[in-house]
This record gives sequence, structure tokens and C-alpha cells, in this order.
Amino acid sequence: MVMADFALRMLKSTDLRLLWKIGYNFGWKGMLSVQRFKARLKTGRTFPPFLYISITNSCNLRCQGCWVDVDKPQSLISFAEMDRLIKNAKGHGNSFFGILGGEPFLHPDLMRILRAHPDCYFQVFTNGQLIDDEVAADLRRAGNATPLISIEGTEAVSDVRRGSKRVLSRTIAGLEAAVRNRLITGVATSVCQSNFDDLVKESWIDFLISKGVHYTWFHVFRPVGPKANPQLALTADQGLRLRKFVMDMRNRKPIGIVDAYYDDRGEALCPAATGISHHIGPFGHVEPCPIIQFATETIRDNGGNIYKTLTESALLKDFRKTAAKATRGCIVLERPDLLKEVVVRHGAKDTTIRKTAMTELEAMSSKPSQHNPGHAVPEENFVYRFAKKNWFFGFGAYT
Repeated sequence: MVMADFALRMLKSTDLRLLWKIGYNFGWKGMLSVQRFKARLKTGRTFPPFLYISITNSCNLRCQGCWVDVDKPQSLISFAEMDRLIKNAKGHGNSFFGILGGEPFLHPDLMRILRAHPDCYFQVFTNGQLIDDEVAADLRRAGNATPLISIEGTEAVSDVRRGSKRVLSRTIAGLEAAVRNRLITGVATSVCQSNFDDLVKESWIDFLISKGVHYTWFHVFRPVGPKANPQLALTADQGLRLRKFVMDMRNRKPIGIVDAYYDDRGEALCPAATGISHHIGPFGHVEPCPIIQFATETIRDNGGNIYKTLTESALLKDFRKTAAKATRGCIVLERPDLLKEVVVRHGAKDTTIRKTAMTELEAMSSKPSQHNPGHAVPEENFVYRFAKKNWFFGFGAYT
């Protein structure tokens, strides 16, 4: 019944054209992309069906635990480079791209990128503060993007976590503009010690539904970057409570709840370790995932052939093997020492402007991640269970 209620909410609050775009470009073509990914794995080639691209390092906030050089001079991936990258990936079956920053709406060609590829679907990770009715109307006309707006807690918590004033109210204003313009709208939260009790509860989900939000995504805080704030990291017990909370809300609330760190049996996984996703930084470096700022290749190598670059990367291959052998969770959290060994083994370059990524990595200590042996919480909702069993699982990485 809850899935029927969710479907009805979607039908009432957005346009059929936008539903068609997400259903076909992301849903149907995304499934086909994963099938091609599975076929490639049998031949020993790993090219992720889902690419995440940080198109700029600039941001209007200064969040705790941020790994991006947001306070440095702006760098961005040009429209020409993005266009070439997306076209190359599309040639190998890809249709979905996560757009990150910094703050993506500070990129002058963001809308041009979206309009240039109407046959793709884009998830734009944003703090929402640059979304007004004009921007939301542009997104609605493009039809092929969903804003995923980050909210990190109450007004007081948000101001501390994100290094500014009135952060929550300005973000909510952007969220309301997106919903008002009938966009498929999501809210993301990096769950940590300072917001766990405020946001991991039913009333928060009810608040999101009342605001017209269509889906939400609970990330786990990762203490990385120049101001890592390791005291904010979750305990293993909190991670398990979060997992159980997500399962409960999926069964009872008419809102989509995303997670990318568990299979249908509730066993942990790392998307980068399985090869289903990798990251491209704002300088064009090809990285295992957004929080690992080391690389040996860029999107400009091999004449811009991103398929060749990723499938032939010794660094990415070694990372996947090392991470999967060490844990089903996050190697950055659990075994930063092993990550350092991979980086040193390949002479990987620090991809930051600050050039302190190795010092930061060496300062990290082991923290719990989503891997919690003996405490798997299987998917209960049939829709999520079916989707994960067929299109989002370990892909043999952990065997």
C-alpha cells in the first residue's frame, strides 16, 4: 500500500514528462547499463554504469568534514570536456550521471550541460541555496535532472556544520522553489553525531513529506579533508540503528529512501569496490570515489576516451581488489593504512590544491563503517529487494 501511496504522490506533484524522463533515462536505461556492466565484468573490464562528477570546487558554504578545496580559486570541468566525457560514456551504455561540487550551481554551464544531453538523467547534489523559481523553472524545462538538496540538521546545527548563518532557512527556500516548480526533489543528509537524534526519526520523514520531498538519502559522515572532525563519526551501534530506521520507514512512509551501501540481503557493500561507480574530480582526475583525492589518470588521457582510461587504470583495479579483500564496508573509514599502501604503490598524485591529502590520510584512525558482521538487516520491501537483487549488489567483488 505504501508504494501505491508513493506513486500517487509522484503523479500529483510533478509532470508526466518529468516522470517519463526519470523512468526511461534513469530507470529503464539504467537497468540496461547495469546489464552491460555485468557483461563487461565477465571479460575482465570494469567501466562503471554510474559516474559521479564534481564539476567545480567552488562552494558558498564551508562544511565540516568537506574534502573539497572550496576556499581556493575556482576550477571547473569545461563544457567541452563534460560533453566529450558524457558522449563517450553514452557510447558504452551509460545514461545516469551524478553531478557534484563544490556547489554545482556555481558552474556557469550547468544548465547547458543538462540541455545538451536530453537522453541522460542527472542527479545534482546541491545545498539548494542557489535554487530560486527561475533556476527551478529552467530545470523543469530541461526535465532530465533531480536536485538532491543537502540538509544537515536544525538551524543551529546547520550553521555550525556548514560554516554560515541561516543555512537551514535558505536551503529550505531552495527546496520549496524546487517543489513549487514540480521538480522531482530529494533531500540528502550526512548523518553524524550532531544531527543523529534530530534527523533519524519518524517526525523528520513526516516533515520531508509535508514539504513535498519525493526521496531522501542518508549518507554516513566520513571524517576526511583538512578539517575532518572525527568526533562526529557514527558508532557501529548508531550505524545499525540507522539501517533499521531506513528499513522501517521504507515499509511505512510514501517517500523513496535511497541507500547505496547494502545489497538485498542487507550485507554491506562499497560501490567503488564493486566498480559500479567511480568519481571524477573538479580538475578532471579519475578517482575511486569522491572522498579519495588521489589519482594516476585524468579525463584528458587517451584523447579523452574515458572508457579506455577507466578500464585500463591499474590504480582503480588495485583499489577495488584491496578494498573488497579488506572489508565489505568503507576502506577509507576502516583501513586508511591500506588505502595509503595503494596510493604509494602506484605513485598516485594528490589531486587537491592544498597538497595535504597524504598528511590527512596518515592522520586518520580506524572508524566503523557500514560493514557490521553478524548484524545484516535484509531488505524487507519487495520493490527495493527486487531492484537490489538484480541491479545493485556485490557483483562478485567479495568472493
